[in-house]
Amino acid sequence: MKKLTKEQYYDKVRGCWFGKNIGGTLGAPFEAYRGAYDVEFYTHDLATGVLPNDDLDLQLAWLNAAERHGASVNSKILAEYWISCIGPNWAEYGVGKANLRMGLVPPLSGGYTNAFKDSNGAWIRSELWACLCPGHPERAVKYAYEDASVDHADEGVYSEVFTAALESAAFVESGLRELVDIGLSYIPEDCGVAKAVKIAIEAYESGLTWKEARIKLLTEIPGSFGAQRPGAPNPDNLPLGPWGYDAPSNIGLVIIGWLYGEGDFGKSICIAAGCAEDGDCTTATLGSILGIILGEKKLPQKWLDPIGDEIKTISLNLINTMLEVPQTVTELTNRTCALMPAFMNKYYDYMTGEISVSEGKELFDKPQETWMIKPYCFHDYYPESFTAYTAEHPLFKIRVTLPEGASIHSGDVKKVKIDAENTSTFMGNQLWLEFRWLLPEGEGWSISSGTRSAMFLNTYHCGTGHAETELELCVGEIREPITTVVLEVSAHDRPVKVYVPVELVCEA
Repeated sequence: MKKLTKEQYYDKVRGCWFGKNIGGTLGAPFEAYRGAYDVEFYTHDLATGVLPNDDLDLQLAWLNAAERHGASVNSKILAEYWISCIGPNWAEYGVGKANLRMGLVPPLSGGYTNAFKDSNGAWIRSELWACLCPGHPERAVKYAYEDASVDHADEGVYSEVFTAALESAAFVESGLRELVDIGLSYIPEDCGVAKAVKIAIEAYESGLTWKEARIKLLTEIPGSFGAQRPGAPNPDNLPLGPWGYDAPSNIGLVIIGWLYGEGDFGKSICIAAGCAEDGDCTTATLGSILGIILGEKKLPQKWLDPIGDEIKTISLNLINTMLEVPQTVTELTNRTCALMPAFMNKYYDYMTGEISVSEGKELFDKPQETWMIKPYCFHDYYPESFTAYTAEHPLFKIRVTLPEGASIHSGDVKKVKIDAENTSTFMGNQLWLEFRWLLPEGEGWSISSGTRSAMFLNTYHCGTGHAETELELCVGEIREPITTVVLEVSAHDRPVKVYVPVELVCEA
């Protein structure tokens, strides 16, 4: 494996956060506008210094969560921080919080009734996972998925997985096309994000100008972000996409800025800002990508001088929480670098500070091919829908999915799919799983297997290591708008039990 020295790593993390701050400040004045603007430098009052931006400060809450919980941080932990620490209630942020307060846990909280599930609030906070998993996108994407599912689904999730993979790989690779291809390998080929990226590349390769490429992209993948302001002009008469369907087109604008900037940091971020739409997000993300590639030492000083080292926040609840928020990019860099070994464990050399990183084909999503573990790609990590509920035992993983969705009414018969995977590779144990269903009070509730049943789970060595079954849940008397059915699972003759709460929603 290739080695990343501690000096190289530190410089790239610092470049990432400075690039994020630069891009967010440059692009903020163009947020929620529609048009093409010729941008050459910051357009705000330079006397104010850096501008606050949710793209960066949301990740400061995640930093606190990761510092406390380490590599075990997941969507359930992030959900608690989200409710307590995030102030805004707009769009997907507000829907996510409303769902969580109603009792819907991720990933249901991110997709249920969420018209903004395909918007931009998740991929703008992917840098932390990339910096904690440098040169290992296969790790970064798992945290990005957990993060995004708190308040997004579908394209909102794919977009953060794409950017996290790309940014993690940028600690090793520097070529635009190589990095884009790595990011694309982790998301569905036919998703909107992938289509938008390909349109941007095709436009560049066909000789269009960046302004023509912008029109082509926003015509073929319409968004709505640039039309949010009352009476917003639409000088190019672009179509209006579905409200909230903004991640694909804005990811495409990031790629346009990157392509047409042709390696020049300032030119790239100026083009991204000039494409407007969600201008602070596109420009901040591109700034962070280029910051990782270049490192802080190679960032142009003219972009650093006006904003300095300061971090300003806008989205965090700092009154009723005990968040320890970095005040400077230097502090954020130091805390990120100090936390990284907890996420990289065997890839981090404590004595030298070097990180063993993947390179070439190893950076792409690919089946893991070992004789003890089922080969799978990260594509297989996506639930069949956002109504998938998971739990992890020391010996196995269990997933309960509602293929027909979470909505119920009395008398319904709901399909329930159970998938189990044997992860006891360190022991090689065949397992009998014992299921016990804890059904709601009220008449008429039943499960087709009965409340107690069992499933045999072989190992991958001399077996499949995977088992699945499909049951039917009969919905009885409903007493609450949110009804929880709980599956208790244990391995026979083993002490640890895990519980999978399955939330069901009764809407009028």
